[in-house]
Amino acid sequence: MRTLPTLRNHLTINRMIDDIQTLGVVARLFPEILSGEKTSTIRWKEPHIEVGPMRFICDEDPCRTVVVEVFRCTDMPLSEAASFVGKADEWPNHIMLEGMREHYPKIQLSSIVQVIEYKTPSTGE
Repeated sequence: MRTLPTLRNHLTINRMIDDIQTLGVVARLFPEILSGEKTSTIRWKEPHIEVGPMRFICDEDPCRTVVVEVFRCTDMPLSEAASFVGKADEWPNHIMLEGMREHYPKIQLSSIVQVIEYKTPSTGE
């Protein structure tokens, strides 16, 4: 479970220090970002992200951070997101919805999400 009030306070303080956009990420996904295996994230009703540098902050350990370079942000229905990021075979609609509801219990396939694509520092890809 995310510790959103604490994380939000940390994000607000962080923005005041260096004015970089930030997103929290669950600890189990943090290594995939660091390795370059994870190069996109799908968000719903979170701060709007723009092209440019962005810091991921590990929800469970806010001292763990990584800055990535966002190169594209696209709004679309959740039902289109898996195909957009090339994961349609791995994430059919029922799997996508189940996974997203772990983070956003009220999300629907028709919900408009933001797909954020980024380059990681380890791969430059």
